[in-house]
Amino acid sequence: MKQLSLLFLAVLVSVLVFGQTDSLLHWQTRSRKVSDGVYELVARTSIPKGWHVYGTNPKVEGLDPVKFVPAYENAVLQDQIAYGSKPVSIEDPLFSKVDVFTGQLEIRQQVKISGFVPAMLKGTINASLAKADEFIVSEQPFEVTLEGGAVTAATTTQIKIPAIELDKPAADCGKSSVVSGSGLGSIFLLGFLGGLIALLTPCVFPMIPVTVSFFTKRASSRKHAIKNGAVYGFFIFLIYLLASVPFHVLGNVQPEIFNNISTNSWLNVIFFVIFIFFAISFFGYFELTLPSGIASKADSKSGLGSMGGIFFMALTLAIVSFSCTGPILGSLLVGSLSGGAWQLTSGLAGFGLALALPFALFAIFPDWLQSLPKSGGWLDTVKKILAFVEVALAFKFLSNADLVMHWGLLKREVFIGIWILIGAGLTLYLFGILRLPHDYKGMKIGAGRKALGVLALLFTLYLLPGVTQTQYANLRLLSGFPPPLSYSIYGQNNVHGKGLEANVVNDYDKALALSKEQNKPILIDFTGWACVNCRKMEENVWTNPDVYNYIRENYILVSLYVDDRKKLPAEQRILNYRTKTGDSKDIITIGDKWATFEAENFNQTTQPLYGILNTREQLMNHPVGYTPDAAEYLKWLQCGKEAFDRSR
Repeated sequence: MKQLSLLFLAVLVSVLVFGQTDSLLHWQTRSRKVSDGVYELVARTSIPKGWHVYGTNPKVEGLDPVKFVPAYENAVLQDQIAYGSKPVSIEDPLFSKVDVFTGQLEIRQQVKISGFVPAMLKGTINASLAKADEFIVSEQPFEVTLEGGAVTAATTTQIKIPAIELDKPAADCGKSSVVSGSGLGSIFLLGFLGGLIALLTPCVFPMIPVTVSFFTKRASSRKHAIKNGAVYGFFIFLIYLLASVPFHVLGNVQPEIFNNISTNSWLNVIFFVIFIFFAISFFGYFELTLPSGIASKADSKSGLGSMGGIFFMALTLAIVSFSCTGPILGSLLVGSLSGGAWQLTSGLAGFGLALALPFALFAIFPDWLQSLPKSGGWLDTVKKILAFVEVALAFKFLSNADLVMHWGLLKREVFIGIWILIGAGLTLYLFGILRLPHDYKGMKIGAGRKALGVLALLFTLYLLPGVTQTQYANLRLLSGFPPPLSYSIYGQNNVHGKGLEANVVNDYDKALALSKEQNKPILIDFTGWACVNCRKMEENVWTNPDVYNYIRENYILVSLYVDDRKKLPAEQRILNYRTKTGDSKDIITIGDKWATFEAENFNQTTQPLYGILNTREQLMNHPVGYTPDAAEYLKWLQCGKEAFDRSR
């Protein structure tokens, strides 16, 4: 257990150290008003002994000077940055002859702000530092008050609703449906399924008989072999479990951090590129491996005595199988991040358990090895099927980015059309018509592969109505994966089977005004553009005639998108908002506002989440989350309406 404690400590230390590598410079900043909308920014810092900061070196490509980076899009830097002292020219081991600063450093630069001038300006000061052959880029935040700037019209009353008392709703219904850490079992099963799929890949499957035989031959007795095999399986499980530890540390920053990560547009674009890269590798065009040095170092340790050696054997398996397990783990990582660190831990635990079980079981029952199918071409087929799946998932990530940023690139019908092409390609491959690397003309196609080809063909045919404007375009089996029906090439009024989304309000204040005007309760829908379960509710539950009519006739429905990256008007932004937990955050985007609104008033960061308020903003019943049973959801709606009628 000593080795395990050291590994756990190393993971924690690496996370903490990573977050502190750019803390060498501590800037003191201030501003001076020059004229209307024009300010001079001044920053001072002490450069640590032995380090130097690079000045302006235009002849050195890729070496940026010290610079202000305002976080406000209407703030434009003027002229060049001015230094308070002259630089020193040195022979730098990294960039030859360059101008640098040591000791005390002061920088000045004017910034012009057009339009609304806020009371505070935030941003970062970026600088490049070096010490001997060490080089880092520092990005330190700054904030300065702007003389004559206006405090934003937004106030904390737009975020917090004092009338909401979660423990004292008007009616005691819906409590059992509140989402609070739920779904761990389903995420675990998904991870377990992913692990079983990984077992069938060419990187893992052949390792089972080889590894088990190694343990049985090296053991002094069958009891010893069983013990070693079980410990080996446990270490495989533990390695994947420990991989989630850094995300628990990260989760202490802000409650909605995981939702922000999973819906970040550029991160989703990066995942799109990575998954396409993985898919090309799975197709057989090149072999994807981690640097050989990593595997070699882990493998060299596998000869250590007893527990230490077995642990490094398990670590070696995790590393060398990365080319096959990486894409599956990537899917699991992104798919579970929005639910928080525990969902990720649950998924990785399922994945690790599925990988570990065969090694432990075959070590206990080595005779079972005779029943395993022999490695062969079928493993290559599995890998290439996964390649098509990876391409489909890649476009899901690109769709997430497109939705939250409103780029309009992948409308629903375009997305489904791409999946149709992928399904057609998979069908042709499984029937041997489309040949990929390592395939050859006339190769035998087994009955199992043909059966999979039929399933792929049926799935492709099922997708075809999705590109039309008919009542069959809903594709209920896939609800949540394609973009919503309102995000359509046919326009927002493409509501065949859509439900209520086209009729909702997307601003809480407007919904409250309508509630008072029409004397109806407010149904708050905390949702997200990239939220799968939100789409399932909209397309499968809200479309139920009873639910649809009840909401339309009895409620003011407001959908608040917590992942919308569109920026709020400058006068509505809130800088240094203090949450009820004492943390400070900036509310810049629409998503920031509604995610904070949900966390502050409902103690939840998951989506979907539904709450019912009366005209005095009092809670009518317990909020509920994902409720796929239309009858149960309708019963909750009716309970909220009855409570509203009694509260009038």
